[in-house]
Amino acid sequence: MQLSLTEEDYLKTIYHLSQNIDNQEISTNDIAKKIDISAASVSDMIKKLSNKKLINYIKYQGVSLTEIGKLTAVKIIRKHRLWETFLVEKLKFTWDEIHIVAEQLEHIDSDLLIQRLDEFLEFPQFDPHGDAIPNEKGEITIIKKISLKEANTAEALKVVAVEENSPTFLKYLSKLQIKLGTNIKIIEKNDYDNSIEIEINQSKITMITKEVAENLYVIKI
Repeated sequence: MQLSLTEEDYLKTIYHLSQNIDNQEISTNDIAKKIDISAASVSDMIKKLSNKKLINYIKYQGVSLTEIGKLTAVKIIRKHRLWETFLVEKLKFTWDEIHIVAEQLEHIDSDLLIQRLDEFLEFPQFDPHGDAIPNEKGEITIIKKISLKEANTAEALKVVAVEENSPTFLKYLSKLQIKLGTNIKIIEKNDYDNSIEIEINQSKITMITKEVAENLYVIKI
């Protein structure tokens, strides 16, 4: 099925939103807010995607992906994350430079190219932001991780993913010398403003806000 770039972007957006909502039904307002467009424009696109059997839509209840819609969205996400990995590992982009470029590359319609790209990268499971890369069957590797905000004081932790991937946030983390694989230990949590004092790689000590802690995902080591 031939889809426009905009239709692919909508499917990907609905998929991402559904990961954070238990019933997986997304309102048109949720979609409009996510992509910064009018609710009327979203409604028009919802009708198109519904006619193509890519989404289920019930008025006043919301939107959910059909099985083919979900498979299509996962395929797009797979391409995006493989391209991000290629850009960092092979072309030496930094992790704050890759999202917009990958947004363009993800729309290339060649299954063989993506298969070869996956092989060339030796079948990575996670992209440079720590997001799981779906394999050719659409399967995703799940690791148990928590936000740094949820972690306990004095635990040995390792950064494995970031929730926010905006360039400004990623540049800020780089300035703090925080990246995937960085070791972190919480020294103190401050009740007044929920800021957190942390030790980075057993050397540097700094303070971060609760917003930063909420967007850093870690595992115990």
